[in-house]
Amino acid sequence: MSVVNFSSKSESLTLQGIRSANEAREADQERLSSRKSNLLVLIYNYLVEEGYLSTADTFQNESKIIFSKFKICDNIDLETMLIDYESYYQIKFGKAPIFVKKMKNLSNQITKTIVQNKKKKKKKPNFVKTDENTSTYSTDIYTQGLSIHGSIIKDAKLLKPMNMLSGYSDEWKELAKIISRDIFLHSPETKWSSIIGLSQAQRLIKESVVYPITYPQLFTGILTPWKGLLLYGPPGTGKTMLAKAVATECKTTFFNVSASTIVSKWRGDSEKLIRVLFDLARFHAPSTIFLDEIDSLMCHRGSSGSHVEHEGSRRMKTELLIQLDGLSKTKDLVFLLAASNLPWELDQAMLRRLEKRIFVNLPTLDARQAMFESFLPQKSINTSGHNLISPNFDYETLAQKTEGYSGSDIHLLCKETAIRPVRKIFNALESTTSMNGPIDEIINPVSTQDALEALKNTTPSGLKFIKRYQSWSNDYQTI
Repeated sequence: MSVVNFSSKSESLTLQGIRSANEAREADQERLSSRKSNLLVLIYNYLVEEGYLSTADTFQNESKIIFSKFKICDNIDLETMLIDYESYYQIKFGKAPIFVKKMKNLSNQITKTIVQNKKKKKKKPNFVKTDENTSTYSTDIYTQGLSIHGSIIKDAKLLKPMNMLSGYSDEWKELAKIISRDIFLHSPETKWSSIIGLSQAQRLIKESVVYPITYPQLFTGILTPWKGLLLYGPPGTGKTMLAKAVATECKTTFFNVSASTIVSKWRGDSEKLIRVLFDLARFHAPSTIFLDEIDSLMCHRGSSGSHVEHEGSRRMKTELLIQLDGLSKTKDLVFLLAASNLPWELDQAMLRRLEKRIFVNLPTLDARQAMFESFLPQKSINTSGHNLISPNFDYETLAQKTEGYSGSDIHLLCKETAIRPVRKIFNALESTTSMNGPIDEIINPVSTQDALEALKNTTPSGLKFIKRYQSWSNDYQTI
């Protein structure tokens, strides 16, 4: 078994060495991703200019990039770059370059050619965005000498083309297309910093997903990363929000899998879909598979009372357990993130495979106050420059009066609080009495009294089973 040496004086592993290796790896990945993104845009532009419109549409569908948001620079196109390379090659070697050659047996060489082409070094092209308001893609570009530098299309996840998967049947590829629809290609824009509280859950998720990719030197031997993590707790406490943060912040392929994707009425299809899901996760590794409301898929097996479990349901659960066992025996960076509001409904075998089980509890007093300050910020102003929130708004009192409220409940309470002053406008618009003056002057700033009145009409949704959550945590929680 390999052992990690944490000594700061070690020549083979130092903090500075780990940090430098990570920065170099990230820079290299960014450079490769940028090159691939730019090349895809150049190819699409060439297809459109040459009139291959159907091919261009198919190319856009497979690449999952909206090419209409980008425009090639005036002095850059694929044909010009090819001509420049021919001139460079002729000057340096005294002969014209050979780009293609006839193949005797095309069918036997397709896979080999794809693999070889991926290993070749390609010149780095460039492109710019046409409208800054239509996309969040980074477009900083500059030229230096003869080299052209460009940034990555960061908003879109570049996936490996399915054609690289050889040896699979047509049926498998059709199922793979179904699973691929659940891959997050665009960021949900949820940052770690936007999640209030839940520091314990964030730490464990980073240990499982972020750090093994960032610092692989530390995760060897007994320190192999966790393969499964369960988030459980009352509704509205931030479990799904944590998953969105993983999709935003972590550099993994994110599979947001719902029950409707992997449950089929046709015999045997559910097991096949689960197998294809994990095959694709390994293919696109590092990957994260998110199963929300996992209790709907992995409740206790067997019959209980008058309830008799269907054979197809048992087979599907067994296949999922087998695939999770396979993850623990491989070095593939595939991580299962599950969430449940009813953890006591989960099968015992599933709990064993979810190595970390974290109780996402109701927010504390400090967290509730921070939520009120975030949802109803003091600096909010309207179009006339007036404050939307009263300067004397008492966040501390509201935090004390909302014990037992979840984050979702507090958000709902803040919406109800904010709408109360606006209701005067609705009444005036619907009445025959004329009201003069701008709307901004008629609406009063949101006050603490508005929040207290809204509190009378809002009840917490997560208190009913809180004791049962705490009791279950005493028996099963692992942090």
